Amino acid sequence: MTVEATALRSVLRAHASGVTVLTARGPAGPAGVTITSFTSLSASPALVSFALAETSSTWELVQDARWFGVQLLGAHQADLAERFATRGADRFAPPTAWHHGPHGVPLLDDCLGWLVCAARERIRVGDHHLVVAAVEQVREGGPGDSLVHLHGRLRPVTSTTVSRI
Repeated sequence: MTVEATALRSVLRAHASGVTVLTARGPAGPAGVTITSFTSLSASPALVSFALAETSSTWELVQDARWFGVQLLGAHQADLAERFATRGADRFAPPTAWHHGPHGVPLLDDCLGWLVCAARERIRVGDHHLVVAAVEQVREGGPGDSLVHLHGRLRPVTSTTVSRI
């Protein structure tokens, strides 16, 4: 027996999730979407994962992509996160600033960090597709506060925390 989707979403709103934008070279040009399911799986080998809903219009564009870009968004990029979460938006049109990275992966400017990843596995899990990817390149951006999704809103998280895990 499992809980209903609405009850699960309601409870999980209390769990802060980092906000990232996933990008890829799609069949008709750059494609991207805001995701909060991004996570690190392994340091050696360097593996990460993310999940996209079966109903995501972006999944249709990136399901066969070999390489992905993952942009770690800063608190100053809430508008960018919202743009990439809006269905039907021209996400790469101005004012979005971006450039082509390795393997033609679109990379957004002014992020806290970037990863360029190669898809390893795609697994259908429930109503989502889980993608496991090998991290091929990383780059740190400038300092800044992080952006998280909590209680249905985008919120800044300052780096003044003293404890470390």
